[in-house]
Amino acid sequence: MGGAVSAGEDNDELIDNLKEAQYIRTELVEQAFRAIDRADYYLEEFKDNAYKDLAWKHGNIHLSAPCIYSEVMEALDLQPGLSFLNLGSGTGYLSSMVGLILGPFGVNHGVELHSDVIEYAKQKLDFFIKTSDSFDKFEFCEPSFVIGNCLEISPDCTQYDRVYCGAGVQKEHEDYMKNLLKVGGILVMPLEEKLTKITRTGPSAWETKKILAVSFAPLIQPNHTDSGKSRLVHLPPVAVRSLQDLARIAIRGTIKKIIHQEAMSRAGNGLKSPPRFKRRRVRRRRMETIVFLDKEVFASRISNPSDDNNNSEDMEEERPEEEETKPSELKPDPPVNFLREKVLSLPLPDPLKYYLLYYREK
Repeated sequence: MGGAVSAGEDNDELIDNLKEAQYIRTELVEQAFRAIDRADYYLEEFKDNAYKDLAWKHGNIHLSAPCIYSEVMEALDLQPGLSFLNLGSGTGYLSSMVGLILGPFGVNHGVELHSDVIEYAKQKLDFFIKTSDSFDKFEFCEPSFVIGNCLEISPDCTQYDRVYCGAGVQKEHEDYMKNLLKVGGILVMPLEEKLTKITRTGPSAWETKKILAVSFAPLIQPNHTDSGKSRLVHLPPVAVRSLQDLARIAIRGTIKKIIHQEAMSRAGNGLKSPPRFKRRRVRRRRMETIVFLDKEVFASRISNPSDDNNNSEDMEEERPEEEETKPSELKPDPPVNFLREKVLSLPLPDPLKYYLLYYREK
């Protein structure tokens, strides 16, 4: 499903459009969406479509439309320190955004059926940690991915505060999904062609809310072994943080505070912060077509005379501002990752520096 909002030219403009259409409604969700560039989860030859509000599928790799992910994030009501289970974790795009909100003391697990997709997700996670300037602005709950069918999770697994299923759930599996939740927890899943939010209000009490109509590929039924027994999926244990990890969190937090104090000190000495790059917004025509990838129906723009008039008016209003903008202001300086620079300048052995930066191969 997709096509609910107009296409953007970059990740920020995509988020602007999702906010304008009320798919993103809270600051935490907005920050997570802006921190991770959706195009980074596309194969290189398909990146031109990354900022359209459309689902994308190539082989086993799949991304839902941005409007779906934003509705899911809002419905989950995420908070730092919660435990999250992503059934059909795919590329890890959603799990990584959730991890930015959960923080270092949360739990972030994913179950994915295809081994090649798990490898793809791990590559994208490494790329995000090593290259994204936004990674060091958050305390991250790194996702862990397990291969298996999400309908075969071991019955002795822990329950979670938040659960999302990224495939169509049949009515017969509804109770199975509910049992994965703690009391007070929230489950979001496509149930009978509706994105559904279920809150567990007691041991046997539930509140159900239909969010919007969707079309997801159905869950794949378990394929039993020759002996007739299913392959149980064992999720990672929910363990207490190691002293090593706690030290890393504390050191990074201390360095962030030092950087912030230095920035405030420079600002107090009369130094002005560099001007922000202002992107000229152009209103685009709304895309109303629903997209069902499995039925090969694609979105198209719907012409509207009133939209054309609005477009021309917006362009005329913004033209003077564009003319006043100097060419030098159109290209902002590349962001400087002060935290990484600070860590790399510390008088520490290289392996320890790389550990503080989450560079795992070091």
